[in-house]
Amino acid sequence: MKSLIIFFVTLALFNPLVTSANVVEVAGYQFVAPDEWKQSEPSSSMRKAQFNLSTKAGKSAELVFFYFGPSGGGGVRANVDRWIKQFEDLQEKSVKEEMVKEVKVTYVRATGTFLSGSPFGPKTPKPGHSLLGAIVEGRQGSIFLKMVGQTKAVREFEEPVIEMIENSLGN
Repeated sequence: MKSLIIFFVTLALFNPLVTSANVVEVAGYQFVAPDEWKQSEPSSSMRKAQFNLSTKAGKSAELVFFYFGPSGGGGVRANVDRWIKQFEDLQEKSVKEEMVKEVKVTYVRATGTFLSGSPFGPKTPKPGHSLLGAIVEGRQGSIFLKMVGQTKAVREFEEPVIEMIENSLGN
């Protein structure tokens, strides 16, 4: 029994095919999320991965990865505009482009009342919510990361999300 346990531990440590549950591979990049983030089954076929994030104080946010292929998903401006329009009573909004290791990344931030729901369906207003979006213009097409949730949660997870993006672009 002991030798069987040692075998599986060795296999897990040295087999390159065994990866962490929190590694998201999209369009040639590996995004490594912190171990404490809870990855869940994507709720639609448009989503490549999603995480449910919770603060110690019980505030929550959802981080979703989208990828539509080399030329899919629409342009950067169209996505930025659509994300911003998902908010009413905007208290804060910003759009910032950065070069990260020779890859253009557009960060979008918004705070206000988030209109939750499908694009053409009914909307549920959620006051006190924020967005951190990132559009990574990668070599195999754009990768869209969108974190939406209670403002305190989005602010708490903002830095780790940006670090994850920046670290992935070094791959």
